[in-house]
Amino acid sequence: MVSILNTLVSDEVFTECFCCDLQKCKGCCCIEGDAGAPLEKEEIPLLAKYYPIYKEYMTPQGREVIENGTRQAQEGMRFYEVFPLDGSLLTPLINQRDCAYLTPAGEDGVAYCAIEKAFREGKIPFRKPVSCALFPIRVQHYPEYDALNYFHWHICRDAERLGRRKGIPVFRFLKEPLTEVYGEEWYREAEAVYEAVFSPKGT
Repeated sequence: MVSILNTLVSDEVFTECFCCDLQKCKGCCCIEGDAGAPLEKEEIPLLAKYYPIYKEYMTPQGREVIENGTRQAQEGMRFYEVFPLDGSLLTPLINQRDCAYLTPAGEDGVAYCAIEKAFREGKIPFRKPVSCALFPIRVQHYPEYDALNYFHWHICRDAERLGRRKGIPVFRFLKEPLTEVYGEEWYREAEAVYEAVFSPKGT
């Protein structure tokens, strides 16, 4: 682990390579799995505030999940689910599979995040949940620091292979969201750590 400002960062964030290959995976990280993506408590009001805008990019099934709750609780708007084991907040799913916030798959077969699509078109200032923006890094919050770990997932092997071919370590692939979350000073220190400790010799 490496200490950078108020974070402890796993060595794998510097030693592993990663670059999403959407034409191969089709965005399956937003489809596979048995639970939604982690949400921060302060993100819930943002999901509700901007819903009238980004919902236009969502699938009808996704809007139904949000607007009609879940099968277990048909009550009002449901922008999140509560994980029963630990009480953590998660994005809601369609039939326990697809994230409710996905767009319909386009001609390329890729389903994108409706929230990020609205953000990139300049319609809302909220990019998307931070856990999604920082993937494949997963963050654990502690009172005095955040722990940043690389999340290994078999569905991302194409991204790992492409990252190795391009020579892109995980932290560089995530430069934009890491800078947004932790600041420019944090990212400069991450680069300095990489160059001093992890950069392959001769590069």
